[in-house]
Amino acid sequence: MIIYLHGFDSTSPGNHEKVLQLQFIDQDVELLSYSTLHPRHDMQHLLKQVDKLIQRAQDERPLICGVGLGGFWAERIGFLCDIRQVIFNPNLFPQENMAGKIDRPEEYADIATKCVANFREKNRDRCLTVLSRNDEMLDSQRSAALLGSFYEVIWDDLQTHKFKSISPHLQRIKAFKTLG
Repeated sequence: MIIYLHGFDSTSPGNHEKVLQLQFIDQDVELLSYSTLHPRHDMQHLLKQVDKLIQRAQDERPLICGVGLGGFWAERIGFLCDIRQVIFNPNLFPQENMAGKIDRPEEYADIATKCVANFREKNRDRCLTVLSRNDEMLDSQRSAALLGSFYEVIWDDLQTHKFKSISPHLQRIKAFKTLG
C-alpha cells in the first residue's frame, strides 16, 4: 500500500496523475486528503487516517508519499507511524511561505518543535527525498542541505515544484519500498 498526500493545491489534476503513476509500484494507492488550512487539525486527522489505513492494509511494508506540503506531512506522519516515506520537493518551512494562504502558519513551527526531538536522526535512511533543480516555489538547495545528511537525495533536472511526472523515479521508489 502507498498512501499519497497532496500538496497545498489539493484540487490539482496532477494528484490523480501521480496516483496512477504510483499504481505501477502497488495497485493499492490511497489518496488521503486534508484541509491544508489548519495545521494542528491536519496533523491529528492525518495521524488517525494513516493509522487506520496501515491497520487494515495487508502490506507489511506500506509507504507514505507526499509532494510539497504533502512532503512536509509525509515525513512527519510516516516517522510517527513507523513507515517509510518518499517526499518530492517537500515544503520544509511552511511557517515562512504559507503566510496569507492559511489561517495560522505559525502552527507549523509549533508542530516542528513538538515532534520528537532529533526525529530526522531517528528516521535516518527511512525517507527518500526527490528534489527538483527547477523548483520555482522552494529553495531546493536549502532542502538538500537540511535533509542530505539523514536521507538519500535524488535530483531531478526536468520537473518543477508540482512534480507532474514521477515516472522516472518509480523503480527507485519500488526498491526503497521493498527494502527489508
